[in-house]
Amino acid sequence: MNIYTSDIAKSIISRHAKEEGAALVILHALQAQFGYVPEETLPLVAEELNVTRAEIYGVATFYHDFHLEPGGKHKVTLCRAEACQAMGGVALENQAKAKLGVDWGQTTPDGLTTLEQTYCLGLCACAPSGMIDGRIVGRLTPQKLDAMLAEASR
Repeated sequence: MNIYTSDIAKSIISRHAKEEGAALVILHALQAQFGYVPEETLPLVAEELNVTRAEIYGVATFYHDFHLEPGGKHKVTLCRAEACQAMGGVALENQAKAKLGVDWGQTTPDGLTTLEQTYCLGLCACAPSGMIDGRIVGRLTPQKLDAMLAEASR
């Protein structure tokens, strides 16, 4: 982490340190700023909140929304909850993994697309569902998924 990044991180951490649930608030703010939570910032968070590094690392790795490494330019997320699974979600998962050549949480070698999983998008009536860069797509079909993957490859 360079000095500029460090200064930004320290500013974010101190700004949110007194808030309720500060650890989560800070981690979300760091991820919003950098696109991920730089692992080098975790000791800074621990020091500011007067907790152990292990506690902050545990929080950062427990929640699937936090990423300790930068992801791709685009993020494709597929729902793996029961309703989506029952409506053909497994076939779509396999399609996405095969087309991208990656597994869950991985980024394509060109750095363009990260494949993520979630366990409910709240669209059970429109299953299966997914997201591309935060835009929700319901009633996902193999054709819609192909279009999402093509968009994420640009």
